[in-house]
Amino acid sequence: MLTCGRFISSSAATSTASFFPFRTLTRSLVRRPAPHLLSSASAAAATAVELDTNGDGSAGGGAGVVRPQWKAAIDFKWIRDNRDAVADNIRTRNSTANLDLVFELYDQYLTLQKEVERLRAERNAVANKMKGKLDPSVRQALVEEGKNLKEGLIALEEDLVQLTDKLQLEAQSIPNTTHPDVPVGGEESSVLRKEVGSQRSFNFAIKDHLQLGKELDLFDFDAAAEVSGSKFYYLKNEAVLLEMALVNWAISEVSKKGFTPLITPEIVRSSVVEKCGFQPRAKNTQVYSIEDSDQCLIGTAEIPVGGIHMDSILAESALPLKYVAYSHCFRTEAGAAGAATRGLYRVHQFSKVEMFIFCRPEESGKWHEELITIEEDLYASLGLHFKTLDMATGDLGAPAYRKFDIEAWMPGLERYDLQCIKLYRLPK
Repeated sequence: MLTCGRFISSSAATSTASFFPFRTLTRSLVRRPAPHLLSSASAAAATAVELDTNGDGSAGGGAGVVRPQWKAAIDFKWIRDNRDAVADNIRTRNSTANLDLVFELYDQYLTLQKEVERLRAERNAVANKMKGKLDPSVRQALVEEGKNLKEGLIALEEDLVQLTDKLQLEAQSIPNTTHPDVPVGGEESSVLRKEVGSQRSFNFAIKDHLQLGKELDLFDFDAAAEVSGSKFYYLKNEAVLLEMALVNWAISEVSKKGFTPLITPEIVRSSVVEKCGFQPRAKNTQVYSIEDSDQCLIGTAEIPVGGIHMDSILAESALPLKYVAYSHCFRTEAGAAGAATRGLYRVHQFSKVEMFIFCRPEESGKWHEELITIEEDLYASLGLHFKTLDMATGDLGAPAYRKFDIEAWMPGLERYDLQCIKLYRLPK
């Protein structure tokens, strides 16, 4: 099982009592092994729980991706045999996956694959005929036939590669199956799991973090915009000390639970990003790709932590392996707009601490509960009013099996804001 949580974001760092130092919606997202999608990675069966601060870690295929850097072994027979259930799941998840197109591409793939195999067999037959002594005219005819077959085979194999890429991308956009207890509907159908505290009352006018930051000289957005562009910032003075203190506090508290501290790489291979369920070159992707390379900037520490044991076999006696990782994170924030993106919200770069556990799949529920408990304890220790929700189908990302959100009340914004936990379960 693979479990991770991210719960500190520099976008919420300030020293004032009326601005809370967290992105405050916690998503607990369960990813089980979708029967149609079998990982081709050689690691042992795993489950992952991730705490997603920005709440946009879901994956999905789409136009604009040239070709996948990594291909999953997809059980198209299972998809066809369970077509009605898959179609209903796509509908309740509000997914844009095109099941009809998947079947159309798959049928084309089977037809083309048979033609490629036929030409390969004919070419092999011609090669066998050329063994031994032959009349020169017969040999020349066989040489010409073999040449024509080779040229035709090369063209068909190129078509097969392109068709395979299209099929892979479309099929990977089909969402995971859904836990039977997940409420059906949009976000408004989500079910309250737990609530702690109540909204505080103040005898003074509440200021948001932009007002406080300006008065206390905590941020500089203008200089950052000149240096880096919009949605960047400089932290200054006490905001710097507060972020460093929060990171140190979070790592220290989680380390007491048996987690190994990590500082991760912040550039990874595109194939690793895809294996973690993200589409680095999709339309409206949140991932920054490095031009003329197979590398990306990480949008979350779960990616390098998730890859730390990639292509390794873990001994069961070594499990669980618990990590708490610190990194900077980079996101394009494509499509982000509105009041909820002002200031330190929905920025292109932020700092984050993340929990991640490798364990046996059958123990995933237990470790998932531990992560939620750790997160709730952290919130409670800061005096935050929050609620935990069992999120409805319409609010699940494509890889999710189940998701719990922790939403904390933000007085300066007069609304609940987000931080996320995710649970992934990967197949053998």
